[in-house]
Amino acid sequence: MTSSNSNFDEHRWIIHLRRTLDEELEEDTEIPVSIFSVPKNLLASDPDSYIPQQVALGPYHHWRPELYDMERYKLAAAKRTQKQLQTIKFHHLVDQLVKLESRIRACYHKFLDFNGETMAWMMAVDASFLLEFLQIYVIIEGKVLTRVSSRMSHLVDVAGRKSAHNAILRDMVMLENQIPLFLLRKMLEFQFSSLELADEMLLSMLRGLCKEISPFKTVEEFPNVQVSEGTHLLDFLYCVIVPKSEEKSEEISGIAEVDEEREGMENKERSFVAESSQVEKFLDEVWKLLSKLNRGPVRTIKRILLSRPVKVVLKLPWTIISSLPGFKLLKQPVEYFFFSEEKEEIKPGNENSGSNSNLISKPPLVEEITIPSVTELSKAGVCFSPTNGSILTISFDVTTATMCLPTVSLDVNTEVILRNLVAYEACNASGPLVFTRYTELMNGIIDTDEDAKLLREKGIILNHLKSDEEVANLWNGMSKSVRLTKVPFLDKVIEDVNKYYDGRWKIKVVKLTKLYVFGSWKFLTLLAAVMLLFLMTLQAFWSLYSCTRIFRINRI
Repeated sequence: MTSSNSNFDEHRWIIHLRRTLDEELEEDTEIPVSIFSVPKNLLASDPDSYIPQQVALGPYHHWRPELYDMERYKLAAAKRTQKQLQTIKFHHLVDQLVKLESRIRACYHKFLDFNGETMAWMMAVDASFLLEFLQIYVIIEGKVLTRVSSRMSHLVDVAGRKSAHNAILRDMVMLENQIPLFLLRKMLEFQFSSLELADEMLLSMLRGLCKEISPFKTVEEFPNVQVSEGTHLLDFLYCVIVPKSEEKSEEISGIAEVDEEREGMENKERSFVAESSQVEKFLDEVWKLLSKLNRGPVRTIKRILLSRPVKVVLKLPWTIISSLPGFKLLKQPVEYFFFSEEKEEIKPGNENSGSNSNLISKPPLVEEITIPSVTELSKAGVCFSPTNGSILTISFDVTTATMCLPTVSLDVNTEVILRNLVAYEACNASGPLVFTRYTELMNGIIDTDEDAKLLREKGIILNHLKSDEEVANLWNGMSKSVRLTKVPFLDKVIEDVNKYYDGRWKIKVVKLTKLYVFGSWKFLTLLAAVMLLFLMTLQAFWSLYSCTRIFRINRI
């Protein structure tokens, strides 16, 4: 046995394997996996949003040494739970959880490499701590259960103002830091001696927590989510934020028509781009041909202009002139004509080439939804209106040019909540990624702090962060997605917004200008170069031959 496998317990592995094969589980009693590992591409984008920093709940991060400081608070919560048990001792409760070993293991995506008794004790202690923390949110709803213990008073705050309190909140919603809800129900059932009372109490806790941490706090009607239907705390929060709704039949039937229309528009755009690309190819060939001319007067003029004194004289004022409005268009062709040889002299080993190689080797950015920013839409006449609802209330009214978005509250916990909801949806959802599509939409329309400011002034964003720039950075950082998806009602909104924006005359003029004027700079440069060459040749000719000699004019 190698040193890397020295900690592997073969005997325990065989016992576990034989016990698993001997168990007879019916198909209808199998528990689907609900607690997943965060996908690697999401984890790499921001590890701190997925890895607990304060407290470990469940088996995935339980053995991390930096989280051991919270163990004494967990044990203190377990002692208080033992006092609340009416008929049994705490170790008897653990014995009951041992009987649920197979059901507990089935909830986790990773293989849990420890025995059933260890896992039962771990779950019982962690669940005691979690339930004690959740009781705070029942107090917020007006039902006083217990006050915060003096031992946890410096960590937990009813008002939620302490940094440690927010750190625990963020850890509680992380995908890899979840405990199955049926374990919490079982713990409360032993405390209240009634499953009905346990469900009522747990539902009250979870509702209070969701109202506190949900980014959509202005939702008028709280979705009817049952505790028995939820798998864990993050799943309950997801069901509250993204309620299930049946798509309208007319909307579903219209998806094919929308796709056909979109495909027709894309074909037109392809043919239009193809025609313009043919023109560009022709201009490229002409440009290359002129660049290779090195005979006769052209050779003499080019040799004079490319001499070092002339280049030094021209280069000094050019840095100033090229930055002026109107001259920026000529910057690239003039630099190519006068200074191209200097750039060719730079070899890969030079220090200047380092920055260029870095620019070339940079990976492409994740593609955003093709939609104008809030600032661009506002200038085009689009209005923004907040709604007191969920993501399903997103819409665009073509007649009034009004885009409706749900009011979202952003604070220090929001980014972690959003990221873990996206991760959970990617791992668990079999249908369209509705919440992920919403974050992509917000990422698409918010590019700068000015965009965030406009939405804040409209009441769509309730900003509890330090600045509008932090809001823009939050949404722009949410660009990672696991897979592409189509969400019919959101895709329809995006399409309608783009169609309205592209149909404005102001936008059409700007696009035509970019395509035919700025896009044809080589053609304009060609004309300017020919004109300049003609004038310089004419000047050189008149300097060699005077007018009097050619036209035989007699001087008096």
